[in-house]
Amino acid sequence: MSTDVYRKAAELSGQGKAFAIATVVRVEGSSSARQGSKAIIDAQGRIVMGWVGGGCAESAVRSEALKCIRLGKPELITLNMQDEVLGVGMPCGGMMDVYIEPVVAKPELVIAGHGRIAEALAGLGQLLGFSVTVNDPSAEAEKFPGADRVITQDFDVTGISFGPSTYVVIATLHKNDHLWLERALQGEAAYVALIASAHRSRLVLDYLAAEGISADKIESVWAPAGLDLGAATPEEIALSIMSQIVALRRSGSGKPLKIGNREQVTGYRLQQGKELAASEPASSAPGKVIRQCGDR
Repeated sequence: MSTDVYRKAAELSGQGKAFAIATVVRVEGSSSARQGSKAIIDAQGRIVMGWVGGGCAESAVRSEALKCIRLGKPELITLNMQDEVLGVGMPCGGMMDVYIEPVVAKPELVIAGHGRIAEALAGLGQLLGFSVTVNDPSAEAEKFPGADRVITQDFDVTGISFGPSTYVVIATLHKNDHLWLERALQGEAAYVALIASAHRSRLVLDYLAAEGISADKIESVWAPAGLDLGAATPEEIALSIMSQIVALRRSGSGKPLKIGNREQVTGYRLQQGKELAASEPASSAPGKVIRQCGDR
């Protein structure tokens, strides 16, 4: 295997760009790709280097790679090239397993504000693998030892993308929080939250509506921020917010893992005191996706 693929992967990673590496791990029957073949797929679904087969095989790999990049999870897919959808191309007559591994940059936690809540947020963010940026004129670098950047120029958002991997928490405690929200909503941040009382939150959201911010954008703001943990201290408030961020990022429910409702138990349904196995479709293998060549 040419080292060009690895060089390209290192280049993209150094630029902080998201991509996926697809590797053919098994070939059965006829296939244009060989075991060990690799390709790099960028965040737009384009193959920027390498080869894992042409036609419908390439299309299927690109499609699955986009999902892996979006979810941040690897996937093993099986391409059945013996049964092709009409109009996609000539079937190769074989089968192929492809392992797709996403490479994504660290998610970015942007904290507007200073004080104990902001300090606790920065510490938790660093512990959870976020790149942490603190932005506040009164922020002192020594109080944010885990932060990657501490910006003390007010409203300096240079280098902050507010993109789909950015999580913004506004902890200015009423000072210019409406202006920070307005800026944060100009991007496509995955999470925008305001630390404020329910009353203050309503005032700020009403201000945004009066400024012409769309209803969808306003609805996306988490205000007040965090999950209901009964938090009372700055550290507990920070924990409730980071818990919410993790739940959203990992598609969690935020519910207790212990199910109190006796009508549902893992894999079983209790009905009139009798356990009945819940039916669910059989899967060929955990974590494995089987696609017919040409599936969309």
